[in-house]
Amino acid sequence: RFIAKPCAINLGIQDSGPHRAQPNAILEKVFTSITKSPDGKRLEGLSKQLDWDVRKIQRWFRHRRNQDKPTTLTKFCESMWRFTFYLSIFFYGIRFLWTAPWFWDTRQCWYNYPFQPLTSRLYYYYILELAFYWSLMFSQFTDIKRKDFLIMFVHHLATIGLITFSYMNNMVRVGTLVLCLHDASDFLLEAAKLANYAKYQRLCDAFFMLFGVVFIVTRLGIYPFWILNTTLFESWELIGPYPSWWLFNGLLVTLQVLHIIWSYLIIRTASKALVRGKVSKDDRSDVESSSEEEDVTSNNTKGIFSTSSNGSNRLNGHMAGGQWTGE
Repeated sequence: RFIAKPCAINLGIQDSGPHRAQPNAILEKVFTSITKSPDGKRLEGLSKQLDWDVRKIQRWFRHRRNQDKPTTLTKFCESMWRFTFYLSIFFYGIRFLWTAPWFWDTRQCWYNYPFQPLTSRLYYYYILELAFYWSLMFSQFTDIKRKDFLIMFVHHLATIGLITFSYMNNMVRVGTLVLCLHDASDFLLEAAKLANYAKYQRLCDAFFMLFGVVFIVTRLGIYPFWILNTTLFESWELIGPYPSWWLFNGLLVTLQVLHIIWSYLIIRTASKALVRGKVSKDDRSDVESSSEEEDVTSNNTKGIFSTSSNGSNRLNGHMAGGQWTGE
C-alpha cells in the first residue's frame, strides 16, 4: 500500500481492470447461479432467447470471467511483497548459515542428534518460513484457479509438513539447508513478474532465464546430490534408520518429483523463447490468461507473463502485453 503501489504508479501501471461485460440480467443470472462456462447446448438456448449469436455470448462470458480478476496494479503489489519476502529471507538464511558448521559439512547435521541446541536465530528462521507457507496455502483458494493448482497444493502441503515435522523432531539443521536452497530462485521469479507488469520485456526475459538456470541447478543438482544425499545416506550411516526417517525422506523425495515436473515446464518455456525470440506464455498460466487478447488479434505474440490475474499470471498467470505464471 505504501511502497509497492507508489512504485507501480511511477512505472506507469494503471489501476484499471479488464474490459467489463455489458450489463445483461439473463446472462448474469446464468453466470452467478448456473455456470461460468456454458456448454454448446446452453449457448444455443441463450442465443435464441437473446437473439445474439453464439460468439457474442461466448465473448460476454469471457469478459465477465475476466472482470473479476485482479488488476495489473494489484498483481504488481503482490509480486513485490513476495519478492521482498523471498529476497529478505534468502539473505537472512545465507547470513545465518554461512557461520554454521553444517553448511560446509552436511554430516554435522547428524552429530549428537537429537541433542542439538535450538538457537534464537534458527527458531525465527523456521517460524517465518512456516508462517509464510501457511499464508500461501490459504491464499491459493482465494486466487484465480491455475493449471498447476494441484501441484502447488501438494507442494505447500509437503513444505508445511517438512517444516513442522523437522522442527518437532529437531532436524532443524538439515531443514535450514532445504529452506535456503528453495529460496535461492523464488525471488528471481517474482522479479521477472515485476518486470513484466512494468512492460520491461527484455528485463523480464533475462530474469526468467536466470531463474530457470538457478532453479535447475539448485533443484536438480544441489538438492538431490547434497540434501537428499545427507538425509538418505549420511543419516543412515551416522544415526541409523528410525520410524520417522521414512516419513521425512518420503516428503523430501516428493519435493524432488515436483522439482522435476517444474523443471520440465521451465525448460519447455525457455525452448519456446529461443525459437520465438522472447519468453512465451508460461505453461502453468491460468485458463483465462489470454482470452481478452484473442478478440483483438489472433496474431498478437504475448510474453510469458501476461496480465490477467493474481492467478492469471502463470508462474502465476496474467493478461496484457506479455504472459506470466505463478511458481
